[in-house]
Amino acid sequence: MAQNTGKARKAKAPSATRRLRLGLGVMLTLLLVVGGKLFLVQGIDVGGMAEAALQNRLTPVELPAERGSILDANGTVLASSVIRYNVVVDQRVNTKTETFRRFDEVTEKHVKVSRDQGISELAVLLGMDQKTLKDAVTGTQPYYIVAKDIKPDVEDRISKLQIPGIVTVGTSKRVYPNGSVAGGIVGFLRDGTTGQAGLEQTQDEVLKGVPGKRLFEIGADGLRIPVGVDQLTPAVNGKDIKLTLNSDLQYFAQQAIQSQRDKLSAEWGVVIVQDIKTGDIVAMADTNSPDPNDPGKVDAQDRGIRAVTAAYEPGSVEKMITAAALIEEGKSSPLEKFTIPPSYTVDGQTFNDSFAHGTEDRTLAGILGWSMNTGTVMAGQRLSKEQRYNWLKKFGIGEAPDVGLPAEAKGILTPHEQWDGRQEYTVLFGQGVSQSTLQTVRAFQSIGNNGVMLQPRLIDSYIAPDGTVEKVPAQDPRQIVSPDTARQVRDILESAVTEGQIKEAGLDGYRVGAKTGTSQSPCDDGTAGFCGFTASMVGMAPMDDPRFIVEVVLQRPKGDIYGISNGPVFRSVLSQALRTYNVPPSTGEPVRLPQYAK
Repeated sequence: MAQNTGKARKAKAPSATRRLRLGLGVMLTLLLVVGGKLFLVQGIDVGGMAEAALQNRLTPVELPAERGSILDANGTVLASSVIRYNVVVDQRVNTKTETFRRFDEVTEKHVKVSRDQGISELAVLLGMDQKTLKDAVTGTQPYYIVAKDIKPDVEDRISKLQIPGIVTVGTSKRVYPNGSVAGGIVGFLRDGTTGQAGLEQTQDEVLKGVPGKRLFEIGADGLRIPVGVDQLTPAVNGKDIKLTLNSDLQYFAQQAIQSQRDKLSAEWGVVIVQDIKTGDIVAMADTNSPDPNDPGKVDAQDRGIRAVTAAYEPGSVEKMITAAALIEEGKSSPLEKFTIPPSYTVDGQTFNDSFAHGTEDRTLAGILGWSMNTGTVMAGQRLSKEQRYNWLKKFGIGEAPDVGLPAEAKGILTPHEQWDGRQEYTVLFGQGVSQSTLQTVRAFQSIGNNGVMLQPRLIDSYIAPDGTVEKVPAQDPRQIVSPDTARQVRDILESAVTEGQIKEAGLDGYRVGAKTGTSQSPCDDGTAGFCGFTASMVGMAPMDDPRFIVEVVLQRPKGDIYGISNGPVFRSVLSQALRTYNVPPSTGEPVRLPQYAK
């Protein structure tokens, strides 16, 4: 029996060993499977699970680029940006958080803070009622803006509260320190981000720069993981834009034209001051100029820049082009004699002057000096219709100045083949053609600059964030007439002031040349006929070495049009420009071409 028992025990031993080996094998197999799975998930991540989990933890924050500033010619800030912050909450995280850990910079230890305490501290910083704030941070929305326009010092204190689910997002706020000074030119933003008017609109891509981005990991408690992903793509700030405008002169011009507009109850008024030698626009003033900080305070039609957008019949200021064409073509001269009847008829079309007169012997200078339509048609008919059209075109009529502003008017210059029997003559004295104030100024600039027309300049340069300056040169200088023709036309313009009808344009100490214009203004409602007048005066000084052009325009002033004068605004703005730029007084004797022929 004993022997049999021993054999039985020996028979059971191998069986136990096998079971042990089998168990170890199963365990090793399971470890291999689990290890392999872990390797696949965490190492190879065939299914993308780890990557998906990482993406869920990553939080992107846009870093706004600082919008470039707009400066005047002397560096005065007309538009700039300041950094502000929005306080944003992920309500899902904040709602679930009863307590959180905060690093105490004094003790250099983490302390436990209740959610209510954090909300109370945040409410104080935001100046909000605690219950209102608690309601705002409680809910299921992943992105809810709690407060806007927070200054950087307050944002820093909010960040130090370290409340889960609460982050600050940087934004850029646009400010306009000079208010309505050049307000229409500078323009404003839509929703605080995108240019909607003026240079803010046309130069938006240059000004706004390229936003950056920061990407970091957030844990389940809403706090940043210290050793997690933290990627930074810096923002590229926008460029500054330096203008040719002088903000002091701009302010003066705006005040002058606004006062005249209000005095005469005109619909609107415009003043432009241009440097003849460079083409720089140093002032371009509209009435009712908007304050970009609050553009809604003025009517929508006042938010643009009528100096470039409003096209109208210029009237007699266009006679300068007729005179220049006649002289350049060799068809007349300033002292040529013309016998002018009380009215003049050609091809069945009769023309009269704004004042009654008998038959008179006038010089070409006298025809312009007294703004006679009769004499202008008599002399101008020596030019063919094609020549009349080509000279208007050559002086830039029908071509937008392109100074970088929105909706610049080309005006209307109908091809000469389409002119009717009257229009072919009225274009000689500025009717049947339309143009903007800046187009008229550009034409006169070429006469002041010895016949060379310069592209008007409003943008002087672009300044990169690193300080690199990209100068915008004067573009496309064109010799319109010869220097001698330009000089003769200047003599005619000066004689209109010294001997002619425009003595009100005279300025003590400076020789001045000028021309006035009056035209009927078509009704805005589309009905036939005319509704008022457009009155303008354009001139330059000093005539011994022309430096500045000034044009003043009033649309539909009330009262007797022949009693309305732009002279006071013209003189005050021209005088201010000459003083601002320290232009020395004239030294030579003024030109006095006779107005009557002997």
